[in-house]
Formats: sequence, C-alpha cells, structure tokens
Amino acid sequence: MREHLPKYNMRTRRRDGRKGGYLIEESYFMGKVCMERRCFLRSAALGTASMVLGQQETGARLSDRKHPERRPNLVFIFADQWRAQATGYNGDPNAQTTNLDKLAKESVNMANAVSGCPVCSPYRASLMTGRYPLSHGVFLNDLTLNTKAVSIAQAYNGAGYDTGYIGKWHLNGYHRSAFISREDRQGFDFWKVMECTHSYNNSCYYADENIKLKWEGYDSIAQTREARRYIRAHAEGKPFALFLSWGPPHAPYQTAPQKYKDLIRQEEIKLRPNIPDEFAAVARKDLAGYYAHIAALDDCIGQIVKTLGECGVEENTILVFTSDHGDLLYSQGQKNKQQPYEESIRVPFLLRFPAVLGRVGRKIDMPVNSPDIMPTLLGLSGIKVPDTVEGTDFSAVLRGDQKPCNEAVLISCPSPFGQWSRKQGGREYRGVRTRCYTYVRDLNGPWLLFDNKNDPYQLKNLCHKTEHKDLQANLEKILAKKLQQTNDEFLSGRTYIKRWGYKVSKSGTVSYTN
Repeated sequence: MREHLPKYNMRTRRRDGRKGGYLIEESYFMGKVCMERRCFLRSAALGTASMVLGQQETGARLSDRKHPERRPNLVFIFADQWRAQATGYNGDPNAQTTNLDKLAKESVNMANAVSGCPVCSPYRASLMTGRYPLSHGVFLNDLTLNTKAVSIAQAYNGAGYDTGYIGKWHLNGYHRSAFISREDRQGFDFWKVMECTHSYNNSCYYADENIKLKWEGYDSIAQTREARRYIRAHAEGKPFALFLSWGPPHAPYQTAPQKYKDLIRQEEIKLRPNIPDEFAAVARKDLAGYYAHIAALDDCIGQIVKTLGECGVEENTILVFTSDHGDLLYSQGQKNKQQPYEESIRVPFLLRFPAVLGRVGRKIDMPVNSPDIMPTLLGLSGIKVPDTVEGTDFSAVLRGDQKPCNEAVLISCPSPFGQWSRKQGGREYRGVRTRCYTYVRDLNGPWLLFDNKNDPYQLKNLCHKTEHKDLQANLEKILAKKLQQTNDEFLSGRTYIKRWGYKVSKSGTVSYTN
C-alpha cells in the first residue's frame, strides 16, 4: 500500500453574527509568488461575499439559502481534448454550443487558460495536486500519481465535504481497464470510474467493488445522468465537490450519437487558415465528428445546469467547465496534442458562482495554468491551500478584489512520446504563454515566437527575426524566471525518465494494456 497523508484540516476564526444568510468565517494564509512581487491573497468570507450578492443579484430564490452556514458546492466538468477555440462563445462557426454560450454569459471566462503540459495524465495530476509535472512526476501518459501531496479531494474532505468522481481517471498507471482500489483514488469518496477508454458506446466502469459495470449507450450522457443523481442526492446536508470527466471529443471522432452527427455536415465545415490544403479533406471528416461530440456534450452541460437549478443549489455552487488540453486537428499540419501551438495548449475555462461573482459574464485575459486550478477553487471555497501546492490562488482576481497580476504561464513537454515521439518530430521544450505572445525554446535554443493578437493562427514564426530581438530577449528572461520558480532544470526527457525510474518503449511511451 502506498503512502497516504492525513486529510487537510483548515484553521479558522469565527465571529458571532450572520450577514446575508452566511456565517462569517475567515481563513488566513499567504498566497503564492506572482511574478516579480508577492501577492498576499486573502480568502474572503462567504458572509462578506453574500453582501456583494445583495447588490449584484436580486432574484435569488429562498431555496438557495436553505443552508446559511454551508460552504459552496463544486461541480467541476472537464472534457478530453476540447480546445478553447471550439465554442460558439469564442466565435467558432462550426460549434453548436447553445448551452455553453448561455453559461458563458453568466460566468467568468478565463480567456487565456492554458494546459501547461498538454497531455491527459500530466494535466490530471496537476489538477489533483496543484503541482507541476516535474514535481508530481506524471509527465507522460499512463503513469501512477503518487500520494505525496495533499490532493484536491483530501483538501475538500478535510473541510467537511462529500467528494465524488465520475468518468475517466487516467492516473492509475497499472493498465487502462484495471479496477482502481480505494487507496489509489486520491481521497474521492463516491466513485464510478474507468482508468481510460475511448470506446464511448461500449464503455465500462468500476464503483467500490472489483466488478466491471457498463454505462448505458453513449457514456458521456450516462455519466451526466449519474452526476445529476449525485447532485440531487447531495443537495441537502453537507456541501459536495463533484468531478465529471468525459472522454469525448477525443478521437475516435465518428462515434457520437447519430442525432448529433446529423447536425454537422462535413461540406459545411469551415477550416482554420492554418490547416494545409493537403489535409483539407481528412480535416473536414474528423472535424465533423469532433463537433458532433461537442454538440452532444453541450446538451449534457445544459442538463447539469438544469439540475442545479431544480435542486435550488445553483446560487451557491461553483460550476466549472474546462478541458485537459486541446486538439490540433491538422492545424499546422499536425494532429492531437503535446505541441506548443494554440490549438493544443489553450482550453476553455468557464466558472460560474452566482452567490459571490454574480451572473454577469466577464472575461479575464490573464494567463492561468493547470496547477493554478486547485488553489483557486479552494480559495473560492474558503479552504486553506495546502503547503504542497505550487500553483497560485487567483480567487481574489476572480472576485475582483485584486487586479490580474500574472503576466505569463509556463508550457512544457518534458519528454515527447507516442503520437509525437522523436521519430515523429517530437522534442523537449519549455516556453511561456503571455496575454499576447507564445515563446518556446527546445534543447537546442529558441524555436518559436508568435504574436497571438496579430497572428491568431500562428502562421508567422518571429523567432530569430532581427526586428523582434528585443521582444525575444524579454520573453527569454520571463521564461528563465519561470524555470527558476518551478525548479525546472530543462534537461533531456531521457534524464527525467531515468531519474524517476520509469520504463518506456522506443517511442518514449509507458506500456499499457486495455
């Protein structure tokens, strides 16, 4: 059995009296370093936030205030390989996302949310721990996340929450269809999970026993149905933190339910300008299937939103929609993820929390990274951030109590593997994504520099251009600081594999079985 840490207990100080239906409760802690200066982030009480609510939100129902002392619930929904560009609210003409577009009008849109190591398992390990890949060790797919850090579930458990996880896990590392024992679940209580499958219409899962069960029909719809049951069962009593992890729109692209495939016509797909002509036909075919999956998931989003409303908990529930990474889908003539291009690294990130943030859609263009998710959610929930977390709590920025203070996030590929192995042109890289620029170097030196504002499809590499040497030098300094802050030596992938004792194939891939 692997090492386990005790649940994280928050130290609080309470005052007498109630404000706006919430018990005032304060948490004191120091925030993380924010670039050049240290940002001291205060964890505002829900009582104080509810006074803001009184000014911002006049239509809240009494049913939302049945538990005046209750911390906010959390429903965290994330899809696999859904790039930021593939939504109606971001202007994609192919995306039929009516429910997401409506949600965006009521949410904070983190417009420059980035998957810092844009592969499935590394992202999920950062989500669970708030740590960077070279700290938690999961910088390849199909590795096992250790229990040396306080997980997000343990942090919520320690604050009195019920916790649940439904869908794809991809952090167990033994093999993709194996039963995951309780000690390997990072603290989650409720559990209906499969390690990894992309057979969406023949999809299985395990609960508490080593008995393989099967989702009915298209698994994301069935998983959403289960999530709705969970919300109904937990609407009263203790607060809850539920994670819903979908496999689509990851390939195979042609497996969405027929009614959604009928919505998307290949011949009507509008291609991004950075797709080379020779890939146009196959891109249209795959994109039609990709957007069919997205249409199905959009309906699932609508069902979750509806259930939160029906249960009377939508005002005091933090609802997040995001993705683990993007999908190139033939942009730059490339497929899938791992690479540092926009379609791979940028993910959608909507956060709705009416009781504190109101219901007016807001866009924040400050870059945020995968390790920042855990501390920010804990900050919004009034829970102390564990010392093992390396990401930054930006909850004060979301609340409007602090100006955006993060100028860049680190992006990396510590060791290329699989579909982007060295044989396929893969390379180790480190880079930064700012509001405007993407700058990347590999082990041989500077590689890419894009002006994402003026060149959103990244068609012009400005690296090594004389007229941009000062810009490149400045971004190089920012990258050097990020590497120093994260203790990243930027060594070869083989070095890290040896350091962690992993066994990989010639393509750098960890062996797995289905």
